Amino acid sequence: MRVLVIEDDRETADYICSSLRASGHVVEHASDGKQGFLLALDADFDVMVVDRMLPGLDGLTLVKSVRLAKVATPILFLSAMGGLDDRVDGLQAGADDYLVKPFAYSELSARLAALARRPPIQAQETSLRIADLEVDLLRHAVTRAGQDIVLQRREFQLLAYLMRHADRVVTRTMLLEAVWDFNFDPQTNVVETHISRLRMKIDKPFETPLIHTVRGAGYSLHD
Repeated sequence: MRVLVIEDDRETADYICSSLRASGHVVEHASDGKQGFLLALDADFDVMVVDRMLPGLDGLTLVKSVRLAKVATPILFLSAMGGLDDRVDGLQAGADDYLVKPFAYSELSARLAALARRPPIQAQETSLRIADLEVDLLRHAVTRAGQDIVLQRREFQLLAYLMRHADRVVTRTMLLEAVWDFNFDPQTNVVETHISRLRMKIDKPFETPLIHTVRGAGYSLHD
């Protein structure tokens, strides 16, 4: 495991770094916030340990800046500031865990191992595009060939699901579960009705249809 330790107290830093190295980990150390920030941007670490009270750049600002720079490395705050508000501030700044000094190395090691095991955070999907059809997931806006298309909430959810599964067949049951949160068949034509409405808005005004019926199976969205 590659660990970046950003800690200005020499005794604490030596203790953490020597213990981690003795456990077989590769450790980089920064003694101030600015140096730590540059290392966090330039090197690939599995986890970071960050003190709150750092010279040059305080821990909260460092973590916020790292997250703004799209660095997703798990971060553990290690600080003598152990009040509830302090811990909340640390987590809201972008840290994944918070450990209060004084601490036991065994707990620090276990927490770092747990953070390193977490799957990487995927970039948030903000838009979907198929051919000349585009969906803005943040603004809930839909355009095709540059023309705005107004959809109701359920129509928007249905279209987004179809686009996320473009070029694949999605069944009626899949749509009921994903869009309507039904884990049973309500024995209505709610799916067919909404597909028809989507086609009127997404396909009918344009030359090329995108929503296709797969007979006996379901629907597929493709160009």
